[in-house]
Amino acid sequence: MQNRHLLTGAALGVQANAGAAPHFHLLATAHPKYVALIEPDTAFWVLVRREEALDLLLGPELPQAFAAKEAELARDLTTVRFGLLPSAVYFNPTERCNLNCSYCYLPREMRQAGRQMTPAQLLRALELLEEYFRGVLPEGARPQLVFHGSEPLLAREAVFAGMERFAGRFRFGVQTNATLLDREAREFLVSQGAGIGLSLDGPTAAIADRTRKTWGGEGVFARTVTVLEELADYPGLNVIVTVTRENVGALPDLVEFLHARGVKNVLLNPVRGTQAGGRELLPEEAALGHHFFAALERAYDLLQASGHKLVVGNFANLLLGLVAPGARRLMCDISPCGGGRCFFAVGAAGEVTPCSEFLGLPEFHGGNLFEAPLAEILATPPFRQVTGRRVEDIHPCRRCAVRHFCGAPCPAEIHAMTGTLHGPAALCDFYAAQVRFALGVIAAGRLDAYLWDHWQENLEEIRVM
Repeated sequence: MQNRHLLTGAALGVQANAGAAPHFHLLATAHPKYVALIEPDTAFWVLVRREEALDLLLGPELPQAFAAKEAELARDLTTVRFGLLPSAVYFNPTERCNLNCSYCYLPREMRQAGRQMTPAQLLRALELLEEYFRGVLPEGARPQLVFHGSEPLLAREAVFAGMERFAGRFRFGVQTNATLLDREAREFLVSQGAGIGLSLDGPTAAIADRTRKTWGGEGVFARTVTVLEELADYPGLNVIVTVTRENVGALPDLVEFLHARGVKNVLLNPVRGTQAGGRELLPEEAALGHHFFAALERAYDLLQASGHKLVVGNFANLLLGLVAPGARRLMCDISPCGGGRCFFAVGAAGEVTPCSEFLGLPEFHGGNLFEAPLAEILATPPFRQVTGRRVEDIHPCRRCAVRHFCGAPCPAEIHAMTGTLHGPAALCDFYAAQVRFALGVIAAGRLDAYLWDHWQENLEEIRVM
């Protein structure tokens, strides 16, 4: 990413220094001895001991130090929000799936009997994508292309042909339910250096199979774990957990389960309510926060005991958003989100949407890859609606000091639930609590324990105080 900066110095409540001076807000953190002071427009923050907070908030030192760096901080945040180029695509080669997961973001009829690309269609699509990225990215840069689902390995012949033909021109990944990932497929993906994402929702079959099962109602836990164990040492492995009311209480045990099998990266993603099934499975926010944070603590304790780090990627991304905004790897927790701006999605018939979550919402299809230039599609009204969505325009987000660490996700989910893009997140309280927990992690000096190794490389530090 461009213009990465490491911020030393972070969000809700008490306002000081009125008038033309910067407006700082006070936020309690998860650390008992520290609070945060934040200037929300630039996402600048500083941690301070509770007994010293009022003096710093009301005194001249902080406003003066901030004013000297305000333009640089604002420019850095603006670049992350509005200055990045599209560099990734989520590619759905098929609408079909051999599973009937309860919370899927794609409609049931698409997954049962949907469209699927032929090898020739997929190769043509990759040609068009390569041509587009060659015109927008710096010379030598390789865009990321993730074969996504439904289940992409139902179109295995086409997917593997595309990866072979365009080897070295994209950074490929495959997100799969693992049921079709036989030895031959695993060896091929590893030989290509492809990222492999496996979906698993619990540490036991009794939990995982509640939401992830075949059309006949059978669970796939055992098969998924077998594949996971065979790939555990592969650097490109990532496990994706969809957190629902059915598995939220098992998150700490799931972290331990994955850690014991050598997994290094996991996403604990709260379910999206884009479709009715997801809405029915949204976890209660207090329970989500309690068990999610317990899972993070478990990961920390396991690191101390074993030396093996299991990074919870969505939380690590929030930490990066706090200390190094330009280094964040995911773009769901900032506004505008990355949909249509940093990445986009291509469906099985060539339809292009800002994000995979919009594939089941036809009103957000910007056009067809096979029928119109991508640059024109990315400038259509459906895309502009998403790329123009800012938390400053959303009530009550515009008043929230953590608005640039949350981003009011997810626009597709919010539109499906409320009929508008301009609403707060469905799990608003959880995202605010997550920021408080993250600031507590920083205050406790545990930042490195929760982030990927070497995360500070190529970062420029901005000293404010």
